[in-house]
Amino acid sequence: MKIKLLFYFTVFLLFSSCNINQKELNEKDTYVQNNYTKQEVAITMRDGIKLHTTIYTPKNTSKVYPILMQRTPYSSKPYGTAMKSKIGPNTHLMKDGYIFVYQDVRGRWMSEGVYDNMRAYIPNKAENQSDEVSDTYDTIDWLINNVENNNGKVGTWGISYPGHYATISTIDAHPALKAASPQACIGDFFFDDFHHNGAFLLSYFRAISLFGTYKDTPTDSAWYSFPKMNSQDQYQFFLDKGPLKNLNDYFQYDKLDVNATVSKDKIDDFFWKEIVEHPNYDSVWQSKGIIQHLDKVPSTVATMIVGGWFDAEDLYGPLETYKGIEKNGEGNYNTMVFGPWDHGKWSRNTERNTVGNYYFGDSISLKYQSDIETKFFNHFLKGSGDKNSGLPEAYVFDSGIKEWKSYDSWPPKNVVKQDWFLSEDQQLINSKQSTKGIKFISDVKRPVPYSEDIKTVFTPRKYMTDDQRFAARRPDVLVFETNVLDEDFTLAGDVLAKLKVATTGTAADWIVKVIDVHPSDVEEDNETLQDHLKMSNYHLMVRSEVLRGRFRNSFENPEPFTPNKKTAVNIKLQDVFHTFKKRHKVQIQVQSTWFPLIDLNPQTYVDNIYKADEADFKTQTHTVFTDSSIEFSVLQ
Repeated sequence: MKIKLLFYFTVFLLFSSCNINQKELNEKDTYVQNNYTKQEVAITMRDGIKLHTTIYTPKNTSKVYPILMQRTPYSSKPYGTAMKSKIGPNTHLMKDGYIFVYQDVRGRWMSEGVYDNMRAYIPNKAENQSDEVSDTYDTIDWLINNVENNNGKVGTWGISYPGHYATISTIDAHPALKAASPQACIGDFFFDDFHHNGAFLLSYFRAISLFGTYKDTPTDSAWYSFPKMNSQDQYQFFLDKGPLKNLNDYFQYDKLDVNATVSKDKIDDFFWKEIVEHPNYDSVWQSKGIIQHLDKVPSTVATMIVGGWFDAEDLYGPLETYKGIEKNGEGNYNTMVFGPWDHGKWSRNTERNTVGNYYFGDSISLKYQSDIETKFFNHFLKGSGDKNSGLPEAYVFDSGIKEWKSYDSWPPKNVVKQDWFLSEDQQLINSKQSTKGIKFISDVKRPVPYSEDIKTVFTPRKYMTDDQRFAARRPDVLVFETNVLDEDFTLAGDVLAKLKVATTGTAADWIVKVIDVHPSDVEEDNETLQDHLKMSNYHLMVRSEVLRGRFRNSFENPEPFTPNKKTAVNIKLQDVFHTFKKRHKVQIQVQSTWFPLIDLNPQTYVDNIYKADEADFKTQTHTVFTDSSIEFSVLQ
């Protein structure tokens, strides 16, 4: 009898628990509907174009609220009477009470006009001229004057492209803008997302049409489509496709008959055409950059720049945005937050924080949302708004010891530069001992893969923490590493690879990786680890970067290599904050292909790689000399 009663009691508890959880879930899903009203308006810009804007206002009208706005090319859906289930940067801010605004930027979704990917800023506009800066200003001005119960203060936020628009909001800012948080924000298209130091991110191929398909009328449905690769092996797919110009037919949108003969040079996608026709850092790309305009951020706007140490899409942007405001904005409140995240993961509610195979800890994103992001906006939009926010200048996560640290500046003041040399016998040592050349063959038919996974991805992310043993064991990847460390070694800041190289060809790419080699006897409970891997001797990629060799002296004016001539190639790797723990090793890998993360260099100089022919691609022998060094920013 007791057993039967215990059974029924257990069932009752389980049933009650399920009901409670379901109740909490339903309340969460309906919170916005229960507590906010939704309004859709078309706000007219100074040149007459109307931008679709959605406004969520608290139903409690007994007090006033700040406005928190996101401008996006990704749609402010749902349109009509339906409502988002979550609004704002996080649930804390959603429940604290704000007027939340979402706007489709010019030329996207339900807004009028024609879209321009990273539309150029116009410093001295004529009366009816517009850019994203003026669109933001005009929107804020309308909101302040037309939305009831606002307190006259506005904040902006966004991740990735919306992060870029948050940066834009700070330039020549409206007086009502008091706080902005650009997150994973694009800074310059020659160094973010689709390019890295001039090399094309071939792995982003499928995303091109998302931004380059023409539209000039509002729509609530997708007007673009993604290329169909019909393959699960992206490495082989792109290898079989050959030169970049063979991808042009994926961006011919007006074919009436797929079997019709169409010129291989024909391109309908305006973004792909822009990439193909502008292989160098010319006025087109320079005009789209926003970093050079950060001297126009007034001190009346508080900024908090957020990024992930393992963000494959946008690492350059947030770091350079923070540094740009810091350099130019005397008297500005400007802070940065960098955690162990890939692209935008800080906005998710998952408790376990991993990037790819690597586990960094629990509740990292949740802590950021509650203790940092919420505090920032509440202070500047609801509180006193002075510089005593209680937040650090730099709140950064050490990805080696897996701990948050706070500093008064970034990089920290107690950082020194140290040169470590690529020496013989695969050694990384702290003094130059020789100038010997180490050769390897770079085979264009068998490029080094960026990942050992066999799959296709929309944009790659996981590789940023991938185990690099598969690459270290290839003959066309040079490996240099320290002895086992007898004390912790912390990097805090940028890394500069100062290579001395030569090639039998006239063109080459150069890739440098910084890797944390774990001990063989490491024990870690890591449920996200792929089945074929072990943490024993794990080669964690801490940072990596490519430089298209033609741009070694100038991104504007490329130049070939002189065959077999020793040449200096400097590669700036973005900042890291990582402690190589005692008993680990620091490893450097140097290679010349990274496929298909980046496109394949012909290794024969051509004016425009996007128009190179099959015959231009040649296998070459490269040399790295042992007076090459890596300049680390070392925390003392």
